[in-house]
Amino acid sequence: MRLVIVIAVLASLFGPPIAAIAASGTDRPAFRFAQIAALEGPAAALGQGMRLGLLAAFEEANRAGGIHGRKVVLDSVDDGYEPARSAAAVDRILSEDRHLALIGQVGTPTAKATQPLSAKAGMPVIGPLTGAGFLRTPWIDNVTNIRASYDAETEAWIAYLVDRLGMDRIAILYQDDGFGQAGLEGVRSAMKKRGLTLVAEGNYTRNTLAVKVALLNIRKARPDAVVMVAAYKPVAEFVRVGRKLDFRPTVVNISFVGSRALSEELGPDGEGIIVSQVVPFPGDAALPVVAEYQAALKEIDAAARPDFVSLEGYLAGRVALRALQKAGPFADRSRMLAALGQLGTFDLGGLQFAYGPGDNQGLDEVFLTRIGADGAFEPLPASDPKF
Repeated sequence: MRLVIVIAVLASLFGPPIAAIAASGTDRPAFRFAQIAALEGPAAALGQGMRLGLLAAFEEANRAGGIHGRKVVLDSVDDGYEPARSAAAVDRILSEDRHLALIGQVGTPTAKATQPLSAKAGMPVIGPLTGAGFLRTPWIDNVTNIRASYDAETEAWIAYLVDRLGMDRIAILYQDDGFGQAGLEGVRSAMKKRGLTLVAEGNYTRNTLAVKVALLNIRKARPDAVVMVAAYKPVAEFVRVGRKLDFRPTVVNISFVGSRALSEELGPDGEGIIVSQVVPFPGDAALPVVAEYQAALKEIDAAARPDFVSLEGYLAGRVALRALQKAGPFADRSRMLAALGQLGTFDLGGLQFAYGPGDNQGLDEVFLTRIGADGAFEPLPASDPKF
């Protein structure tokens, strides 16, 4: 009895009632998410961009009091865009049992290595930076995708090049792994629908710039366009060496390339290069969610410039927070999985997301853009095919 009186007196002297603290959630630890992605090496701009966007979303929520009164924390681990390192990092995260979900992973080969581990453990995976089809099959129940698939991107390329521009000599450069193969199959399928085949195929090894042999073989075929399923540094190397050889086909890249990183890497050589995008223009503040993203980005890094990758990270963060709100103050992995499965259709600042039975992808639209003379991206004109 005496102990109860002492606790009551101390509470009245030094803070709010203990019950009130417990009800607010402030006595509980933070909600933690783990990002395992390339933070160093040739694909680092992608992992760092996703991290920046995720942090912008989480800190925006924390400034407003957190979720259910608890802070939201992101722990990021570098996997160097290597599947073995990624799998080892996921194993460690699972064994530590401190994180609600994996979020903002980067790449198809790393996802292929880690998905069996996360699925077996019932670990939610939110917003991986990949359009790979195997993460979109109806029986995958622990993955929540944000972006359109690679098949949708490659179809948009071929529709533009063949149906609109009338090209029929198209070649491909692809990364020699699951990522590149996914894009290659998408391009072949889109070409086959139109009674066409690729005039040349070339590949390179992940995390290298060894594209010269592929370039020389592709150049021999004299293509009108080269579509690329590759990271920004190998793409830039291909374009630079090609320019020296006076090889100047239309070049089209997948969203994974890292748009701003590619533009900065190429400088003036980047003008006219096309990149497909799977999120809205990061500079279009007329869309409320983009304006919110811009403000949140500025709060955590006043010098940061909006770009497609960090916007994708921000959207992944916002979707995770929405599910976390649904999962309740005592969210665990199973509650988080259930909440993600109940997202349904919703509006996020003017951007429409739609999830449903057998559909774990929120956004479906693909936007074609090109690099202008100033290095900035602009929408591809709807009617003028000339660059």
